Amino acid sequence: MSNNPQLPQAKGSGYIALAITCVVWGTTWVVSKIAISDIPALQMASIRQLIGGSCFVLFFMLKKKLPFPNKKQFARLFTLAVLMFVMANGLSTWSLKFIPTGLSALIGALYPLSVVIIGMVFFKTRNLTVSTLIGLLLGIAGIGIVFYESAFHHQPAGFLLGVGLSVIAMLSWSVGTLILTRGNINMDPYYAVGWQMLISAALLFIFAKVTGQAIPLAAISSKAWLSISYLVVMGSILSFVAFIYSMKHLPVAVASLYAYINPLVAMVVAAIVLHEELTVYILWGSMVTLLGVFLVNYSIRRSQQKIIAEPEI
Repeated sequence: MSNNPQLPQAKGSGYIALAITCVVWGTTWVVSKIAISDIPALQMASIRQLIGGSCFVLFFMLKKKLPFPNKKQFARLFTLAVLMFVMANGLSTWSLKFIPTGLSALIGALYPLSVVIIGMVFFKTRNLTVSTLIGLLLGIAGIGIVFYESAFHHQPAGFLLGVGLSVIAMLSWSVGTLILTRGNINMDPYYAVGWQMLISAALLFIFAKVTGQAIPLAAISSKAWLSISYLVVMGSILSFVAFIYSMKHLPVAVASLYAYINPLVAMVVAAIVLHEELTVYILWGSMVTLLGVFLVNYSIRRSQQKIIAEPEI
């Protein structure tokens, strides 16, 4: 009884946390695109993961006295780091060099659909309900509308490469999500994320150096450093804390709304800040796509199966 008066306040704070998650994670796509105008994409992702991962790992090692991962844990962390940070985050960041910000964010939001398809084809874990089928068809149709508007009306150099990178990133996140849901790593999840960031930072740095996609640190502009600082502090720390808070104090169906709002925030902010084209067709296509993603997630919740909705960049 004594906690009841605090519930409305906690719920109100939950909505504030949800708003922070939606806005900040939506803007990280735009800030990432600003950063890679002055620094190679993979190098930028490496620096971001190094700083963010160090913050998480040092906090839990110094404050919580957590030990280093054992060999079995490290092997699993390495696999997840490759899938969810090197492939998913790294390639989606790279895709921003070739395609509009909103399109990359929208493709990233499709991953619940690919999780369902991969689960049905390879693991036989999901039944295809009417809602799921309609959601899948709407998601594909919506992307088709946006892709047509972007690709065939105004086709920039490297557009198809950017779409390919973004799709591979989305599929990698999907596979990583399935691995997470099919086994327990037996570690604090935040501590595990920190290690995945550190591992991915090393791998991204090596790949960037080998492929010549790196510049001296002294050559990185102040604009790029400010962008990286925003991505670490706001995108990787503040919004992550806000997301966890909203999940604890709001219904799951409400807290997961950020997954449908992020791409729209990315599109609108990119149109304002980067002057990217935002047409009626792009908006309608995006709404159709996100409605499809919502129906897929809704049908899975109805069957008591979970899909984690995120990628942040």
